[in-house]
Amino acid sequence: MHFTKIKLAIATVLISVSSFNSSAKDFLNVSYDPTRELYENLNQEFGQYWKKSTGQVLNFKQSHGGSGKQARAVIDGLDADVVTLALAADIDAIAEKTNLLPKDWQKKLPYNSTPYTSTIVFLVRKGNPKNIKDWGDLVKPGVAIVTPNPKTSGGARWNYLAAWAWAKHQPAGNDAKAQEFVRQIYQHTKVLDSGARGATTTFAERGIGDVLLAWENEAYLAIREQPDKFQIITPSLSILAEPPVAIVEKNAQKNGTTYVAKGYLNFLYSSRGQEIAAQNFYRPHNAAVLKKYSSTFKPLKLVTIDQEFSGWSTVQKKHFENGGIFDQIIKANNVK
Repeated sequence: MHFTKIKLAIATVLISVSSFNSSAKDFLNVSYDPTRELYENLNQEFGQYWKKSTGQVLNFKQSHGGSGKQARAVIDGLDADVVTLALAADIDAIAEKTNLLPKDWQKKLPYNSTPYTSTIVFLVRKGNPKNIKDWGDLVKPGVAIVTPNPKTSGGARWNYLAAWAWAKHQPAGNDAKAQEFVRQIYQHTKVLDSGARGATTTFAERGIGDVLLAWENEAYLAIREQPDKFQIITPSLSILAEPPVAIVEKNAQKNGTTYVAKGYLNFLYSSRGQEIAAQNFYRPHNAAVLKKYSSTFKPLKLVTIDQEFSGWSTVQKKHFENGGIFDQIIKANNVK
């Protein structure tokens, strides 16, 4: 499905609901930490669009937290109509452990059900007092890092993998050297918050650490709120972070929100939805919108999860399950 077809997709939904009950309808989007502002903006515009088109008022409800924790909440019964999480592995977990949505959910929408992308950057104190320019500078003596916990946060897993990829791409780099570099990253980490927004609060409001490993959009939001305190450092290499979306089909069917959910997620791909994403510092797929905001999104070398790590199923098992490489790294640091 391409952008030229998105309007048709939304129109098809609206035709289907032309005689829909106009009474107010609750609608729950279970999302990850840094999307609060994005979906506040999107809910306002989509709500107006939906009411004008169908006569129905939507009562939007949002749930935010670390992506892994959010996935577990849905598995445990949180009645999400849609999920908009940090990585595909978390939605895969919902599909695998429940029958709430099909295992081929990524085929339902364009770009593997990823309406926008992001990447990982560094947020530092204004003036960059520790002279941080690239990943290698993070493990210099005296540098204190803040990053969330990969066990609970999707953003933290992107941080971990971006660091691993950078180390592996260095001259004579290999997995052993990458693991040692990532071990040093966590040796320099002062706080492991449960989610990305908590890590931002630790760094920006509590004043802990010299550098925050952050979603690009989260770093820009921090600067927008306190432009005199922080600056962004874009590393030479990072990872293409692809936060996906999906309808929790059994819940939506039970709640009578299937058509709303289809329209809502398709709206993310529309020109206006892409504009809202860009305004909230997510990288849009729409080429015209991306060009309009080109001054915001600096070019850099981006590796992908499939090419670099053979996909999320391999990554999750190798790195983040109990006893995986992340646990080994934390154990090694506690021993030292």
